Amino acid sequence: MAKAAHTTSTVEHLGAEGVRLEGVSRTFGSLKAVDAVNLEVPAGSFFSLLGPSGCGKSTTLRIISGFESPDTGRVFIGEEDVTHVQARRRPTAMVFQNYALFPHMTVGENVGYGLKVRGHSASAIREHVSDALRRVDLSNYVDTPVTSLSGGQQQRTALARAVAIEPSVILFDEALSNLDVALRHQTRAELKALQHRLGLTSIYVTHDQEEAMALSDGVAVMRAGKIVQTGSPRSLYESPDTAFVASFLGGSTLIDDPSTAQRLLQRKPSAGNVFAIRPEHVRIGVEGGLSARVVAYQYLGMQASLTLDVDGFQLLARIPGDQEVPETTFIGIETFREVVDDR
Repeated sequence: MAKAAHTTSTVEHLGAEGVRLEGVSRTFGSLKAVDAVNLEVPAGSFFSLLGPSGCGKSTTLRIISGFESPDTGRVFIGEEDVTHVQARRRPTAMVFQNYALFPHMTVGENVGYGLKVRGHSASAIREHVSDALRRVDLSNYVDTPVTSLSGGQQQRTALARAVAIEPSVILFDEALSNLDVALRHQTRAELKALQHRLGLTSIYVTHDQEEAMALSDGVAVMRAGKIVQTGSPRSLYESPDTAFVASFLGGSTLIDDPSTAQRLLQRKPSAGNVFAIRPEHVRIGVEGGLSARVVAYQYLGMQASLTLDVDGFQLLARIPGDQEVPETTFIGIETFREVVDDR
Protein backbone atom coordinates (compact mmCIF):
# COMPACT_ATOMS: atom_id res chain seq x y z
CA MET A 1 0.00 0.00 0.00
CA ALA A 2 1.37 3.38 -1.02
CA LYS A 3 2.03 5.97 1.69
CA ALA A 4 2.17 9.72 1.38
CA ALA A 5 4.98 11.78 2.85
CA HIS A 6 4.40 12.81 6.49
CA THR A 7 4.29 16.37 7.70
CA THR A 8 4.92 17.47 11.29
CA SER A 9 2.05 18.60 13.52
CA THR A 10 1.79 22.14 14.84
CA VAL A 11 0.87 23.87 18.07
CA GLU A 12 -2.76 24.36 16.98
CA HIS A 13 -3.23 20.66 16.13
CA LEU A 14 -6.95 19.84 16.09
CA GLY A 15 -6.75 16.08 16.58
CA ALA A 16 -6.05 14.99 13.01
CA GLU A 17 -6.43 11.35 12.03
CA GLY A 18 -5.00 9.42 9.12
CA VAL A 19 -7.17 7.95 6.36
CA ARG A 20 -6.83 4.46 4.89
CA LEU A 21 -8.65 2.85 1.97
CA GLU A 22 -8.46 -0.91 1.45
CA GLY A 23 -9.61 -2.34 -1.88
CA VAL A 24 -12.27 0.32 -2.40
CA SER A 25 -14.39 0.10 -5.57
CA ARG A 26 -17.52 1.90 -6.78
CA THR A 27 -19.48 1.18 -9.95
CA PHE A 28 -22.20 3.26 -11.59
CA GLY A 29 -23.98 1.09 -14.17
CA SER A 30 -21.25 -0.12 -16.52
CA LEU A 31 -18.75 2.52 -15.32
CA LYS A 32 -16.21 1.47 -12.70
CA ALA A 33 -15.58 4.90 -11.23
CA VAL A 34 -13.22 3.64 -8.49
CA ASP A 35 -11.36 0.40 -9.06
CA ALA A 36 -9.77 -1.48 -6.13
CA VAL A 37 -8.10 1.61 -4.64
CA ASN A 38 -5.62 1.18 -1.79
CA LEU A 39 -4.37 4.35 -0.16
CA GLU A 40 -2.89 5.56 3.11
CA VAL A 41 -2.81 9.24 4.09
CA PRO A 42 -0.85 10.00 7.29
CA ALA A 43 -2.39 12.18 9.99
CA GLY A 44 -1.59 15.85 9.60
CA SER A 45 -0.53 15.66 5.95
CA PHE A 46 -1.83 17.57 2.93
CA PHE A 47 -2.58 14.97 0.28
CA SER A 48 -3.93 15.43 -3.24
CA LEU A 49 -5.86 13.16 -5.57
CA LEU A 50 -4.74 14.30 -9.02
CA GLY A 51 -5.98 13.28 -12.43
CA PRO A 52 -8.03 14.23 -15.49
CA SER A 53 -11.80 14.67 -15.43
CA GLY A 54 -13.64 11.39 -14.93
CA CYS A 55 -10.68 9.54 -13.40
CA GLY A 56 -12.52 8.78 -10.11
CA LYS A 57 -10.89 11.29 -7.79
CA SER A 58 -14.10 13.07 -6.71
CA THR A 59 -15.90 9.75 -6.21
CA THR A 60 -13.00 8.60 -4.02
CA LEU A 61 -13.33 11.80 -1.97
CA ARG A 62 -17.09 11.27 -1.60
CA ILE A 63 -16.48 7.72 -0.41
CA ILE A 64 -14.13 9.05 2.28
CA SER A 65 -16.75 11.62 3.32
CA GLY A 66 -19.59 9.10 3.37
CA PHE A 67 -21.60 10.79 0.61
CA GLU A 68 -21.01 7.64 -1.49
CA SER A 69 -20.78 4.05 -0.30
CA PRO A 70 -18.22 1.66 -1.80
CA ASP A 71 -19.43 -1.54 -3.44
CA THR A 72 -16.40 -3.33 -2.01
CA GLY A 73 -13.55 -2.44 0.30
CA ARG A 74 -13.20 -0.60 3.60
CA VAL A 75 -12.60 2.99 4.74
CA PHE A 76 -10.74 3.80 7.95
CA ILE A 77 -10.33 7.15 9.70
CA GLY A 78 -7.71 6.65 12.34
CA GLU A 79 -8.23 3.10 13.54
CA GLU A 80 -12.01 3.22 13.14
CA ASP A 81 -13.72 1.41 10.27
CA VAL A 82 -16.21 4.02 9.00
CA THR A 83 -17.26 2.18 5.83
CA HIS A 84 -20.89 2.00 6.94
CA VAL A 85 -20.95 5.14 9.10
CA GLN A 86 -23.24 7.94 7.86
CA ALA A 87 -21.56 11.08 6.51
CA ARG A 88 -22.86 13.30 9.31
CA ARG A 89 -21.39 10.95 11.91
CA ARG A 90 -17.91 10.85 10.40
CA PRO A 91 -15.13 13.14 11.73
CA THR A 92 -14.84 14.84 8.34
CA ALA A 93 -15.77 18.20 6.82
CA MET A 94 -16.06 19.11 3.15
CA VAL A 95 -15.07 22.34 1.40
CA PHE A 96 -16.87 22.42 -1.95
CA GLN A 97 -15.86 23.93 -5.29
CA ASN A 98 -18.41 26.76 -4.98
CA TYR A 99 -17.92 26.98 -1.17
CA ALA A 100 -21.69 26.36 -0.67
CA LEU A 101 -22.04 29.48 1.50
CA PHE A 102 -25.50 30.82 2.29
CA PRO A 103 -25.74 34.27 0.62
CA HIS A 104 -28.42 35.58 3.01
CA MET A 105 -26.24 34.92 6.08
CA THR A 106 -23.32 36.71 7.66
CA VAL A 107 -19.86 35.17 7.93
CA GLY A 108 -20.53 34.14 11.54
CA GLU A 109 -23.89 32.59 10.69
CA ASN A 110 -22.34 30.59 7.86
CA VAL A 111 -19.51 29.34 10.06
CA GLY A 112 -21.94 28.38 12.85
CA TYR A 113 -24.49 26.65 10.63
CA GLY A 114 -23.04 23.17 10.99
CA LEU A 115 -22.92 23.53 14.75
CA LYS A 116 -26.51 24.76 14.84
CA VAL A 117 -27.88 21.74 12.95
CA ARG A 118 -25.91 19.51 15.34
CA GLY A 119 -27.83 21.00 18.24
CA HIS A 120 -25.09 23.01 19.96
CA SER A 121 -26.13 25.76 22.36
CA ALA A 122 -25.95 29.40 21.32
CA SER A 123 -23.04 30.06 23.68
CA ALA A 124 -21.11 27.03 22.36
CA ILE A 125 -21.73 28.16 18.77
CA ARG A 126 -20.40 31.64 19.52
CA GLU A 127 -17.29 30.17 21.10
CA HIS A 128 -16.60 27.76 18.22
CA VAL A 129 -17.29 30.42 15.57
CA SER A 130 -14.96 32.89 17.26
CA ASP A 131 -12.21 30.29 17.48
CA ALA A 132 -12.64 29.15 13.86
CA LEU A 133 -12.59 32.71 12.50
CA ARG A 134 -9.47 33.46 14.54
CA ARG A 135 -7.73 30.48 12.97
CA VAL A 136 -8.39 31.76 9.44
CA ASP A 137 -7.70 35.44 10.29
CA LEU A 138 -11.31 36.59 9.84
CA SER A 139 -12.12 37.55 13.43
CA ASN A 140 -13.27 41.04 12.41
CA TYR A 141 -15.73 39.70 9.81
CA VAL A 142 -18.19 37.82 12.03
CA ASP A 143 -21.09 40.20 11.22
CA THR A 144 -20.10 40.86 7.60
CA PRO A 145 -22.53 39.71 4.88
CA VAL A 146 -20.86 36.84 3.07
CA THR A 147 -21.78 38.40 -0.30
CA SER A 148 -19.43 41.31 0.35
CA LEU A 149 -16.35 39.09 0.73
CA SER A 150 -13.61 38.58 -1.85
CA GLY A 151 -13.14 35.15 -3.38
CA GLY A 152 -10.24 34.41 -1.07
CA GLN A 153 -12.22 35.51 2.00
CA GLN A 154 -15.12 33.30 0.95
CA GLN A 155 -12.72 30.37 0.65
CA ARG A 156 -11.45 31.04 4.18
CA THR A 157 -15.02 31.34 5.45
CA ALA A 158 -15.82 27.93 3.99
CA LEU A 159 -12.69 26.55 5.64
CA ALA A 160 -13.65 28.16 8.97
CA ARG A 161 -17.08 26.48 8.76
CA ALA A 162 -15.30 23.17 8.26
CA VAL A 163 -12.86 23.82 11.12
CA ALA A 164 -15.68 24.88 13.49
CA ILE A 165 -17.05 21.34 13.81
CA GLU A 166 -13.57 20.14 14.83
CA PRO A 167 -13.10 17.41 12.22
CA SER A 168 -10.21 14.98 12.05
CA VAL A 169 -10.06 15.29 8.26
CA ILE A 170 -10.93 18.14 5.87
CA LEU A 171 -11.84 17.24 2.28
CA PHE A 172 -11.50 19.73 -0.60
CA ASP A 173 -13.27 19.16 -3.92
CA GLU A 174 -11.64 21.46 -6.52
CA ALA A 175 -11.88 24.15 -3.86
CA LEU A 176 -9.90 26.87 -5.69
CA SER A 177 -11.08 26.30 -9.25
CA ASN A 178 -13.55 29.22 -9.22
CA LEU A 179 -10.85 31.81 -8.48
CA ASP A 180 -8.92 33.79 -11.09
CA VAL A 181 -5.27 32.90 -11.60
CA ALA A 182 -3.70 35.59 -9.39
CA LEU A 183 -6.12 35.03 -6.51
CA ARG A 184 -5.81 31.28 -6.88
CA HIS A 185 -2.03 31.46 -6.39
CA GLN A 186 -2.41 33.74 -3.38
CA THR A 187 -5.18 31.65 -1.80
CA ARG A 188 -3.42 28.32 -2.19
CA ALA A 189 -0.37 29.77 -0.41
CA GLU A 190 -2.65 30.91 2.42
CA LEU A 191 -4.39 27.53 2.47
CA LYS A 192 -1.11 25.62 2.73
CA ALA A 193 0.15 27.88 5.52
CA LEU A 194 -3.12 27.51 7.43
CA GLN A 195 -3.19 23.73 7.01
CA HIS A 196 0.37 23.49 8.30
CA ARG A 197 -0.45 25.69 11.30
CA LEU A 198 -3.57 23.70 12.22
CA GLY A 199 -2.00 20.31 11.55
CA LEU A 200 -5.20 19.07 9.91
CA THR A 201 -5.27 16.02 7.68
CA SER A 202 -6.36 17.46 4.34
CA ILE A 203 -7.32 15.57 1.18
CA TYR A 204 -7.59 17.72 -1.91
CA VAL A 205 -9.04 16.81 -5.31
CA THR A 206 -7.72 18.63 -8.36
CA HIS A 207 -6.97 18.19 -12.06
CA ASP A 208 -4.34 20.96 -11.88
CA GLN A 209 -0.86 19.44 -11.59
CA GLU A 210 0.75 22.75 -10.56
CA GLU A 211 -1.77 23.16 -7.75
CA ALA A 212 -1.24 19.62 -6.48
CA MET A 213 2.53 20.01 -6.49
CA ALA A 214 2.44 23.42 -4.77
CA LEU A 215 0.12 22.31 -1.96
CA SER A 216 0.85 18.69 -1.26
CA ASP A 217 3.07 16.55 0.92
CA GLY A 218 1.86 13.54 -1.05
CA VAL A 219 0.00 12.99 -4.32
CA ALA A 220 -1.88 10.05 -5.82
CA VAL A 221 -2.19 10.21 -9.60
CA MET A 222 -5.44 8.60 -10.75
CA ARG A 223 -6.51 7.26 -14.11
CA ALA A 224 -9.67 5.33 -15.06
CA GLY A 225 -10.57 4.69 -11.42
CA LYS A 226 -7.15 3.42 -10.39
CA ILE A 227 -4.21 4.97 -8.57
CA VAL A 228 -1.29 4.62 -10.97
CA GLN A 229 1.45 6.17 -8.80
CA THR A 230 1.75 7.72 -5.35
CA GLY A 231 4.58 9.78 -3.87
CA SER A 232 5.86 13.23 -3.06
CA PRO A 233 5.43 15.89 -5.76
CA ARG A 234 9.17 15.86 -6.43
CA SER A 235 9.42 12.07 -6.74
CA LEU A 236 6.44 11.91 -9.11
CA TYR A 237 7.79 14.68 -11.32
CA GLU A 238 11.39 13.51 -11.42
CA SER A 239 10.76 9.74 -11.40
CA PRO A 240 7.48 8.89 -13.16
CA ASP A 241 6.82 5.18 -13.53
CA THR A 242 4.59 5.31 -16.60
CA ALA A 243 4.00 7.21 -19.82
CA PHE A 244 0.73 8.58 -18.44
CA VAL A 245 2.35 10.07 -15.33
CA ALA A 246 5.29 11.44 -17.34
CA SER A 247 2.99 13.22 -19.80
CA PHE A 248 0.33 14.33 -17.30
CA LEU A 249 2.89 15.75 -14.86
CA GLY A 250 5.04 18.13 -16.86
CA GLY A 251 4.13 17.33 -20.45
CA SER A 252 6.98 15.00 -21.39
CA THR A 253 7.53 14.10 -25.03
CA LEU A 254 7.21 10.33 -25.44
CA ILE A 255 9.27 8.33 -27.92
CA ASP A 256 8.17 4.78 -28.70
CA ASP A 257 9.55 4.33 -32.20
CA PRO A 258 12.91 2.48 -31.98
CA SER A 259 14.43 4.22 -34.99
CA THR A 260 13.48 7.69 -33.69
CA ALA A 261 14.82 6.81 -30.23
CA GLN A 262 18.08 5.58 -31.75
CA ARG A 263 18.44 8.74 -33.82
CA LEU A 264 17.67 11.18 -30.99
CA LEU A 265 18.95 9.30 -27.95
CA GLN A 266 21.28 6.62 -29.31
CA ARG A 267 19.19 4.02 -27.49
CA LYS A 268 16.14 1.88 -28.14
CA PRO A 269 13.42 1.34 -25.50
CA SER A 270 12.88 -2.09 -24.00
CA ALA A 271 9.77 -4.01 -25.02
CA GLY A 272 6.65 -2.40 -23.52
CA ASN A 273 8.50 0.80 -22.57
CA VAL A 274 8.92 4.30 -24.01
CA PHE A 275 11.35 7.14 -23.42
CA ALA A 276 10.09 10.33 -21.74
CA ILE A 277 11.85 13.69 -22.25
CA ARG A 278 10.97 16.65 -20.06
CA PRO A 279 10.69 19.96 -21.98
CA GLU A 280 13.24 21.62 -19.67
CA HIS A 281 15.79 18.91 -20.46
CA VAL A 282 16.01 19.98 -24.10
CA ARG A 283 18.90 22.41 -24.61
CA ILE A 284 18.81 24.99 -27.41
CA GLY A 285 21.88 26.17 -29.37
CA VAL A 286 24.08 23.14 -28.65
CA GLU A 287 27.13 23.05 -30.93
CA GLY A 288 27.21 19.78 -32.86
CA GLY A 289 23.70 18.87 -31.69
CA LEU A 290 20.65 17.71 -33.62
CA SER A 291 19.26 20.07 -36.25
CA ALA A 292 15.82 21.37 -35.24
CA ARG A 293 13.30 23.82 -36.65
CA VAL A 294 11.01 25.90 -34.40
CA VAL A 295 7.43 25.28 -35.54
CA ALA A 296 5.66 26.92 -32.58
CA TYR A 297 6.74 29.48 -29.98
CA GLN A 298 4.72 30.58 -26.92
CA TYR A 299 6.06 33.36 -24.75
CA LEU A 300 4.95 32.80 -21.13
CA GLY A 301 6.86 35.53 -19.30
CA MET A 302 9.72 33.97 -17.34
CA GLN A 303 9.62 30.97 -19.68
CA ALA A 304 8.88 30.19 -23.30
CA SER A 305 7.46 26.94 -24.68
CA LEU A 306 8.71 25.64 -28.01
CA THR A 307 7.60 22.92 -30.38
CA LEU A 308 10.58 21.70 -32.39
CA ASP A 309 10.65 19.60 -35.52
CA VAL A 310 13.63 17.22 -35.47
CA ASP A 311 13.70 15.39 -38.80
CA GLY A 312 9.92 14.93 -38.79
CA PHE A 313 9.58 14.25 -35.05
CA GLN A 314 8.00 16.94 -32.85
CA LEU A 315 9.68 17.62 -29.52
CA LEU A 316 8.60 20.02 -26.75
CA ALA A 317 11.14 22.34 -25.11
CA ARG A 318 11.00 24.93 -22.34
CA ILE A 319 13.55 27.74 -22.14
CA PRO A 320 14.01 31.07 -20.30
CA GLY A 321 11.65 33.71 -21.64
CA ASP A 322 14.48 36.11 -22.49
CA GLN A 323 16.41 33.55 -24.56
CA GLU A 324 16.56 34.33 -28.28
CA VAL A 325 15.83 31.37 -30.59
CA PRO A 326 16.46 31.33 -34.34
CA GLU A 327 14.01 29.51 -36.58
CA THR A 328 16.61 26.79 -37.17
CA THR A 329 18.90 25.74 -34.33
CA PHE A 330 20.79 22.80 -32.88
CA ILE A 331 19.62 21.02 -29.77
CA GLY A 332 20.88 18.56 -27.19
CA ILE A 333 18.86 16.32 -24.85
CA GLU A 334 20.29 16.58 -21.36
CA THR A 335 18.56 13.55 -19.87
CA PHE A 336 15.57 11.27 -20.37
CA ARG A 337 13.77 8.45 -18.58
CA GLU A 338 12.51 5.04 -19.68
CA VAL A 339 8.97 4.39 -18.45
CA VAL A 340 6.23 1.77 -18.86
CA ASP A 341 4.02 2.40 -21.88
CA ASP A 342 0.52 2.41 -20.35
CA ARG A 343 -1.17 4.54 -23.03
